[in-house]
Amino acid sequence: MVHFHIITLFPDAIEAYLSSSILGRAREKKLIKISYYDPKKYAVGKHKRVDQRPYGGGPGMVLEPTAMLRAADAALRKSKVQSHKSLGKSKKPEVIFFTTDGKQFDEEMAKNLSKKKDILLISGRYEGVDARVPKILKAKSVSMGPFVLTGGELPAAMLVDAVARFIPGVLGKAESLERSRVSSPEVYTRPEILVWKGKKHRVPKVLLTGHHAKINEWKKRQP
Repeated sequence: MVHFHIITLFPDAIEAYLSSSILGRAREKKLIKISYYDPKKYAVGKHKRVDQRPYGGGPGMVLEPTAMLRAADAALRKSKVQSHKSLGKSKKPEVIFFTTDGKQFDEEMAKNLSKKKDILLISGRYEGVDARVPKILKAKSVSMGPFVLTGGELPAAMLVDAVARFIPGVLGKAESLERSRVSSPEVYTRPEILVWKGKKHRVPKVLLTGHHAKINEWKKRQP
């Protein structure tokens, strides 16, 4: 089982997705586990604030380090306790910090992460997280693409989804078919001839032949 620990201010923003369909069944089967750590619950000070104005000026607010680090510490303690209860040699949790200038996430990274027991994901918000947080946690900077989002919740959900596909039993009998889709963007199903607004749209003939070698060759040629 892979245990994903997600630090986020808005767990509800991704829980619906991570509890549905394939991922939901994987959680029921205890193939993956999701735990959330809301920094607001770990905030200190009179007003329990988790955001502060950035030093040096600039727009927006920055997530302050204490609440983030306390949330991370809670996750790391939980992973340590669980590793002691399990048999065999425990593995060090992987800590991931989402940033646009990090290492590009890809299938190979997803496959490697699927071998971990615990993965801690730090989801930022607003103008970002105090830079001392990933440095203290020795987090790996990961980019889900050359674009900026309003928060790290979507990247976290994307990573969980991609990693879960490589965990045995998550995709079930459709595993080989699902993975083959990655290299073949075009898929078809019934009807063989689709009539839409007076025009006929046909399934490529090669897919109807049952000739697997020719079909695989066709898939490789698709852009």
